[in-house]
Amino acid sequence: MKIAYFDCFSGISGDMILGALIDAGLDLSELESELEKLKLPGYEIEAEKVVKKGISGTKVNVKVNEQSTGRRLKDIIEIVDRSDLDDDIKNLSRKIFRDLATTEARIHNEDTEEVHFHELGGLDSIIDVMGSLIGIKKSGVEDVYASKIPVGTGFVQCRHGILPVPAPATLELLKGIPIYSRGIGAELTTPTGAAILKALSRSFGTMPEMKVQKVGYGAGSKDLEIPNLLRVYIGETDDRGYEEEEVVLIETNIDDMNPEFFDYVSEALLKNGVLDVFMSPITMKKNRLGTMLSVLTTPDRLDKVLPIIFAETTTLGVRIHRLNRKKLAREIIPVRTRFGEIRVKVSKIGREVKNIAPEYESCKEAAVKQGVPLKDVYDEAKSSAQKTLIQERTNP
Repeated sequence: MKIAYFDCFSGISGDMILGALIDAGLDLSELESELEKLKLPGYEIEAEKVVKKGISGTKVNVKVNEQSTGRRLKDIIEIVDRSDLDDDIKNLSRKIFRDLATTEARIHNEDTEEVHFHELGGLDSIIDVMGSLIGIKKSGVEDVYASKIPVGTGFVQCRHGILPVPAPATLELLKGIPIYSRGIGAELTTPTGAAILKALSRSFGTMPEMKVQKVGYGAGSKDLEIPNLLRVYIGETDDRGYEEEEVVLIETNIDDMNPEFFDYVSEALLKNGVLDVFMSPITMKKNRLGTMLSVLTTPDRLDKVLPIIFAETTTLGVRIHRLNRKKLAREIIPVRTRFGEIRVKVSKIGREVKNIAPEYESCKEAAVKQGVPLKDVYDEAKSSAQKTLIQERTNP
């Protein structure tokens, strides 16, 4: 299966995605031919080779000739609907623009259907979104993966005024996605880039095992202290649709601690973001009965987890194992029930739903508040989630 991995070491924007794909072999004339199916006049695409900190890449410029960019969601959906593009491109683009509209509406306390896109509704942004989706398909890519996303720092000027970096829309779109900042004073990731990659990517983290066939670099506009490039790897993988990430397993054997304390230790670790905590009964030297405390976490949280273990247990040392784990892709969706809104975890392989599990704490809170059996809340939340997912497949 052909996959693409976006290495976002310097952030991401819509034009950088296009530049990377063209640099990796996407034919510009073929892209332009597909974009003509949008039936939108008033723009021109240019691609040129540039060098950023000694690395060659492709810079894409979308030159537009229009006065107003204050389109609403319905205006952009009409453009998509009347186009002659393939249905899968249309469906995914609708989702991206709806996500952008919902985000803007939430930030500015406006109605989703009435919010003005401003910069995001310009021809250049529309071409960035549609061109990226077309480019992925024309490159033969079946699945997309991405690295963690750097967001930069400082401030950025836009139609609403001077906003902090990451811009509120970018930060809202990146909820649930691993992000970081190296302190670079620039907007590294834009709302358009975040929305595109969020819709395309199966996971964000380490590169999956693949045989790389092509590499492309898409250049950003700014000159930064690091190469302002987005790198894409395109190649083949034998992956069966699982997500893969690096995790850290911390283990320690304890035989001299009040066993009642393990509950407190476990709760403290989970509150600090570890993936899992579990205890196993063991027989230690001199046949003493003990407990092996095991903590599963991500590498970036190791420095926060170790002080808790040493402070809250009697251990003098720990064993640390770095592992790779495969898992189903998962997301949390809110569903409406007669007991209120319930959070439901949905796990998938590709686009296929494999498991639906209402969150216990969310169900428990609703059951206590409404004075109803927990199982009734759980069953209705699962049923509502199933209906929601069917509707999304029917009306993407």
